[in-house]
Amino acid sequence: MKVDSFSAKETFALGQQIGETAKPGEIYTLIGDLGVGKTVFTQGVAKGLGIQESVNSPTFTILQVYEEGRLPFYHFDVYRIGDVEEMDEIGYEDYFYGDGICFIEWANLIYEILPERYKEITICKDLQKGLDYRLITIEEKERSVQ
Repeated sequence: MKVDSFSAKETFALGQQIGETAKPGEIYTLIGDLGVGKTVFTQGVAKGLGIQESVNSPTFTILQVYEEGRLPFYHFDVYRIGDVEEMDEIGYEDYFYGDGICFIEWANLIYEILPERYKEITICKDLQKGLDYRLITIEEKERSVQ
């Protein structure tokens, strides 16, 4: 699915729709350059889940857990991990295979431990279509298991 967003408000609203329809155990990877709206999108997801607290990117903590919504929401930013073993220390399997939904930024860094099936959300700018324009692509993915 490809969606054109012409404002942060539209990006937030799409995230909110995802949150409203999310099911337990779903894993989403979030791909996009700095400043494309990943945090705005994620805040929309949290709103859709009924989470009231402030949601920010967990860049320095790797994981933020929000449990007061309709489903637990586990937001990973794995940009700063040194290697995949650090994910074991966090106990990632409890989150990936738990009752909530996971959003993982920079998931390419931990590709080998992603579940077989996940949804990939890519957010891209196109300055020719305007400063606030974003193309948001949501695709079902299947990780090849060797």
